[in-house]
Amino acid sequence: KLDAINNWGSVLALSYIASLRTHYGYNDMADAKALLESIARSFGYIYGRERKIRVNTISQSPTLTTAGSGVKGVEGLIDFTNRMSPLGNADADDCANYCLVMFSDLTRKVTMQNLHNDGGFSSMGMSLRAMKTYNKGLDIPADIE
Repeated sequence: KLDAINNWGSVLALSYIASLRTHYGYNDMADAKALLESIARSFGYIYGRERKIRVNTISQSPTLTTAGSGVKGVEGLIDFTNRMSPLGNADADDCANYCLVMFSDLTRKVTMQNLHNDGGFSSMGMSLRAMKTYNKGLDIPADIE
């Protein structure tokens, strides 16, 4: 029997916020990401108890990838999340850096988590900037804006 991961090792999988919220055009993949996060929690428990291996998922900002480019309206989604996020979207390099931190011993007690790397988008309701953009062209009383 070969052990592919040392004790206190780390496993990461990439997810997306659509596992928790509805995003047009992302239906089947959203279901798959929700399942992936559930599997990570289950395996995090099993391998954590047995080998102190931590298992987490990272919900990344929308990133234009080969797979992502097939999602209808992905460019608009990327623009929207970038405008909504206080820090802007995290790009692929930001994600790689976050993964390095998660693989390090600095996070040896972090397991069974879905961690967002999205510039704050996942915690936003509606930014003032987005509300002003949305309200343009609508019949909104002046005292509301």
